[in-house]
Amino acid sequence: MTMSKGQIGRRLLGLAVVGAALAFGGAAFAEQGQPAPWEYKLQEAATPVMENITWFHNFLFWLITIITLFVLVLLVLVVVKFNAKSNPVPSKTTHNTLIEVAWTIIPVLILVGIAVPSFRLLFQELDIPKADLTIKATGKQWYWSYAYPDNGKFEFDSLLASDKQPRLLGVDNEMVVPVNKVIRIQTTGADVIHSFAIPSFGIKIDSVPGRLNETWFKATKVGMFYGQCSELCGKDHAFMPIAVRVVNDQEFAAWVEGAKKKFATAPANSFASAGAAAQ
Repeated sequence: MTMSKGQIGRRLLGLAVVGAALAFGGAAFAEQGQPAPWEYKLQEAATPVMENITWFHNFLFWLITIITLFVLVLLVLVVVKFNAKSNPVPSKTTHNTLIEVAWTIIPVLILVGIAVPSFRLLFQELDIPKADLTIKATGKQWYWSYAYPDNGKFEFDSLLASDKQPRLLGVDNEMVVPVNKVIRIQTTGADVIHSFAIPSFGIKIDSVPGRLNETWFKATKVGMFYGQCSELCGKDHAFMPIAVRVVNDQEFAAWVEGAKKKFATAPANSFASAGAAAQ
């Protein structure tokens, strides 16, 4: 089946319209704290660190785009102006001081321009400010356990709940934190290496058995935020979600009081203990 030039033109125009809609209307597909269908960019930032990660990502994107287009223009000029037909008598110039100085200095300036915000971002991620709340997250095969040493030292397990949405991200017991507070996460692994990662918060850190790693976040928005174990930790790696509910101070205080009672016997009622008791 052949198409006329008009049909081809209409199809190309339709593809262009779809591409433009995806490029400029990405916000329509965005969902807070979780991935969205057709999403092509980073999740919406919910912490200052993630805001800087997004800015740095966009800065690098436009920088490499400009460099790529510049190199493409140079290649086209070389092909058009300096082929054997257009330029039968090639120049025998071997050195050009200005060009050699320029192609040395300009890349150095570009790398410095990348390094300064990069090191600033790394320092922001690694320099943990004074924490308002500390939570210990322990990766297990294949679920997470959360302990609140600042709030009564209770602990509970968080397992995938197949009857909850979003699919493969909903859990039975969510981590709950207050909004606009510095949360220090201490994480380790109980068996193998896991990785505690929440894209909207801009955090991702390995949970290594026998080692306590630290990271932090300060959620500036109320709502649900999801992540997953980002280390290949075994057969159920894909079913090990992280769910964080960010609430105001009053709701957090009420949740803590309820959690102290609900998880008072958490070690005896934990998933691991229940499995051992059943044997």
